[in-house]
Amino acid sequence: MLPTIAREGDVVVMIDQRKLPSKEVYVRCESAADVARAIKSMVIRGAPAIGVAAAMGLAVGVRASTASGTQKLATEFYKLCEMMAATRPTAVNLFWAIDRMKRTFAAGVTSGESVDQIKARLDREAERIHDEDVASCRAMGAFGATIVPAEARILTHCNAGALATAGYGTALGVIRGAVEAGKHVTVLADETRPFLQGARLTAWELVRDGIDTTVITDNMAGALMRQGLVDLVVVGADRIAANGDTANKIGTYSVAVLAKEHGIPFYVAAPLSTIDLQTPDGSRIPIEERSPREVTHIGGSQMTPEGARIRNPAFDVTPHQLIAAIITERGVHRPPYAQSLQAAVGLQGAEA
Repeated sequence: MLPTIAREGDVVVMIDQRKLPSKEVYVRCESAADVARAIKSMVIRGAPAIGVAAAMGLAVGVRASTASGTQKLATEFYKLCEMMAATRPTAVNLFWAIDRMKRTFAAGVTSGESVDQIKARLDREAERIHDEDVASCRAMGAFGATIVPAEARILTHCNAGALATAGYGTALGVIRGAVEAGKHVTVLADETRPFLQGARLTAWELVRDGIDTTVITDNMAGALMRQGLVDLVVVGADRIAANGDTANKIGTYSVAVLAKEHGIPFYVAAPLSTIDLQTPDGSRIPIEERSPREVTHIGGSQMTPEGARIRNPAFDVTPHQLIAAIITERGVHRPPYAQSLQAAVGLQGAEA
C-alpha cells in the first residue's frame, strides 16, 4: 500500500505530493510547526490525510515539550492546536482530529496522569486515528464496490486515493474495491485545475496499481458523458453538511450537474469523520481561497497576463439533490440524507 504518511520516532514522514509524479520525495517533519507548514503548503492534502497529519503533528509537538507539569504542558498543547487549526479551513477532518486529541489530553489530565503518561496517551491516539482511517477506507471500498457494475467506466475528480488518506483511499478505495471484487473497471481522471491533482496524483496511483486510466481535461467531461462513455461518477469530500450538501475540490459541482443532465449516478465516498452534523447545509461551509499563483503559473511558467484579477477558490459545494448516494465505512447512504447520515454517525457514536 502506498505510504502517504508515517511516524518514525519523533518525526512525521510524508510523501511530498507537490513533486509527484516526476519525483518521489519524502519530507521529514521534526516539529508540529513543520507539520502545519506541510499541511498549509499542500505537501500533504486530502481531508482524511490532513486529519491524520494534524494528530501526528500534535503528538510530536507535545513529545518535544520540556514542561515538568501538566498545567504548562496544557498551555503549550492548546497553542499547538490553534496553530494546526489555522492551516486549512474547509476540511472538517482537520478539526475532528484536533478535537479527538483535545479530548484525549483532557482525559489524561482528569485521570491525574503524569506528563510522560499524557505524551504516551497522545502518541497512541494519533496512531489509532491513522489505523482507523486505513480500516475505514477499506470498508468504504467494499461497500462502494457493491454499487459498481461488473463493467464500469468511472469518472473521478481530484484525488481521493491513498494520497488523500492514510492509505487505500475513499473514491479510489471504491475503485480498488471493485477491482478486488473482480469487476472490470476503467477510469477517466479529470486533470483538476489548477493544482492538477487528477493528472498528477490520481493517474499516478492508479497506473501504479495497473488500473486502466485515462486523463482528461476538466472541460472534456460533459462531451464524454454525452457520447455514453461514462457509467458513474465517484468523488471524495472535504466536508459533508447535515443535509448531504458536499464540499469537494473546485469543479466537482460542474461534474455533478453534467452527470444529472445525462442520467449518470454521482456518488460521494468519505469517512464518517467528514460528516459535519453541526453544519446544516452547504451555504455554511467555509471555502478556502488559495494563492493566485496556483492559477497564474504552471511550474515556473506564467500563463496569465499581468493585471488580470484572479480567483482561486479551492472547493465548491455540490447540493445534496445531485448526489445519488454517500458511501462511508458504515455503508451506502441514500436520501433523505438528514436522516441517513444522522443514523450513520449516531451508530458510530453508540459503538464508541
